[in-house]
Amino acid sequence: MQVRLSPVIARAVLGVAPADLDGAVVALDDLWGREVSRIRERLGEVSSWQDRFALLDALLARRHETGPPVDPEVAWAWRRIVGSRGLARVDGLAAEVGWSRKRLWSRFRSQLGLQPKRAVKLVRFDHAAHRLVAGEGAARVAADAGYTDQSHLHRDVVAFTGATPATVAGEPFLAVDDIAWPTQGTPATP
Repeated sequence: MQVRLSPVIARAVLGVAPADLDGAVVALDDLWGREVSRIRERLGEVSSWQDRFALLDALLARRHETGPPVDPEVAWAWRRIVGSRGLARVDGLAAEVGWSRKRLWSRFRSQLGLQPKRAVKLVRFDHAAHRLVAGEGAARVAADAGYTDQSHLHRDVVAFTGATPATVAGEPFLAVDDIAWPTQGTPATP
């Protein structure tokens, strides 16, 4: 099963701040210990995918409720970044929450695992990549998504995917996730 977590709840669910993982791939056993074997056992005993998803939802909800929340200001800044599709300015976010830019950077980094400017860049890229996959032209996407020009979009696409804007829609990693990338891949199976 694949689980996608919002950075706002990742710390509570994982039991460790994403910043502490420092981009490393960590086995769930290393984070949750013996609880993982019990989870695997319970998932194996359930006969339908619907019940497995319900079990996993309940587990994640419980961990989220009992884990440490991020600062409300950090959660608000994240929602603004996502809501603006990566067009929010970090200094504006800091001013809106009443923090200095340095404090926002520090809290955001320690609680979500990345700096606010990097979050803005990733969210802007994600929005642009979805539009490229949908068949929109790179020049239009660059202009609408807040890039300074088409070559700026090109640099980000190459940096994040290793592909060009013209070829990113055909990348195999996009075919894995039919929810995030509904125009790619095979239909979801329960």
